[in-house]
Amino acid sequence: DKNKLRSGLISACQKRPVDAEAIADEIELDIKNAMRREITSKEIGEAAMEKLRERDDVAYVRFASVHREFKDIDTFAKEISSLRKEEENAKR
Repeated sequence: DKNKLRSGLISACQKRPVDAEAIADEIELDIKNAMRREITSKEIGEAAMEKLRERDDVAYVRFASVHREFKDIDTFAKEISSLRKEEENAKR
């Protein structure tokens, strides 16, 4: 559902320097270009997380917490730790 994706992206990007509408449009274009008959909501969610992760860590974690159904603070901590490791590796 296109509106559900947009709504989730807008919520994740609230008060962040990220254009949720542009990301939704990119994902829609990617789906059209894939020329597949069916794409699962999981695949769409993963695509959204990938695009958010490239742009803004906070928006990414917000979206991921809903998409991946984070159950507790430990899950958040693991995801943040993973982001930190990626940033450290990118600086090297």
